[in-house]
Amino acid sequence: MEQVRYITEWFGRYDGQNIDDYIKLGGFETVRQLADRGIEATVAIIAESGLQGRGGAAYPTGIKLTQAREAIGERKFVVCNADEGEPGTFKDRELLKQNIYQVIEGMIVAGICSDAKEGIIYIREEYTWQHEAINDAIRQCRDRKVLGENVLGTGYAFDIRLFSGAGAYVCGEGFALCESLEGKPGRPRTKPPFVKQAGYLRLPTLVINTETLSAIASILRKGADSFKAYGTEISTGTKVISISGKVNKPGVYEIPFGLTISEIIDGFGGGMKDGSKGYFVQIGGASGGLLPVGMWNTRYTYEGLEAVGLSVGSGAIVVADETNDLRDYLKVIGEFFLHESCGKCTPCREGNRQLHFVLNNLAAGTADAADLKRYDSIMNVMKGGSLCGSGKTEVVPFLTARKYFPEAFRLEEAN
Repeated sequence: MEQVRYITEWFGRYDGQNIDDYIKLGGFETVRQLADRGIEATVAIIAESGLQGRGGAAYPTGIKLTQAREAIGERKFVVCNADEGEPGTFKDRELLKQNIYQVIEGMIVAGICSDAKEGIIYIREEYTWQHEAINDAIRQCRDRKVLGENVLGTGYAFDIRLFSGAGAYVCGEGFALCESLEGKPGRPRTKPPFVKQAGYLRLPTLVINTETLSAIASILRKGADSFKAYGTEISTGTKVISISGKVNKPGVYEIPFGLTISEIIDGFGGGMKDGSKGYFVQIGGASGGLLPVGMWNTRYTYEGLEAVGLSVGSGAIVVADETNDLRDYLKVIGEFFLHESCGKCTPCREGNRQLHFVLNNLAAGTADAADLKRYDSIMNVMKGGSLCGSGKTEVVPFLTARKYFPEAFRLEEAN
């Protein structure tokens, strides 16, 4: 099965770093077209495409741009959220590596549409090896007047700088990201106000995912209908995914929405590694849900995954076979969240700590009825009481495991 080349159309067609080669392909034309078309018409095209945020929240991008423009402030910011801080998620890395200028083009468009003049690429600390290349791309954009006081002669001003996080998973959350940008520990704030109203430096801030920015540039270049030609009525377009685990061909692929999980694993992942039998997949990153092999006919769409208690999330698909122990897998996820919790709110901080004890007992085969009761109680408290989306969604893999894998929680098997 061949992958779609919509957002990733220019992968491999130039070295990913030379701005002149990008311009020859038609790069940055959407910025000039925006100046002629106008902001409202430009946002209307993005809204018509049905593009939803590709970072996990799936918020309609057209609405997000409109709300960002309506926010009032003396300064405004656009922040590219390239903080891929969880296991199994690595698709943004390829967008930055193979076509950084398309990300920058999307940022310029988002900046103009939201009346922002300053942009920041917030990259995860583990991608330090990309800093030099991204800074060089920004320099080339300034040299060609693509960034600066008069972007491509349009009269709009917009500039970008790079910022590295400190390696905290929670900094993918909007407010925690803003706190990190200000040199503080990355911890969420209470809402309202929201990030779009009072984010970085308490000023209006549009935080938007790397893939979403790339998609904006592609959609404006090709038209809303070209994007809607892929996917379903609700889940329009394509999705860049990262496949890892027990498959023959792990990697990053662009796929149309609507394929089944089995079709994705077989058609893009090359099938189960060494012909092993599938056991479960985790969809959407570390805080994504778990789906047993018997449900791999579920369609990879927002609506299809929601129907079974999962979400597209970050675009990660981690595949496990029958040699994997689910209880051990849950224990590893729990250790990740315990380490990455910012500690600001009690439900997440203490919930992860108590969950760690339960998961250790499950993995060791010593869990009892009281452990399972505590497990269920922790899930309810974290889901309903955590301050930010991180704490609220960290329960998803554990809730779906409880729902779809009752054998992992049978005490007669654990003891």
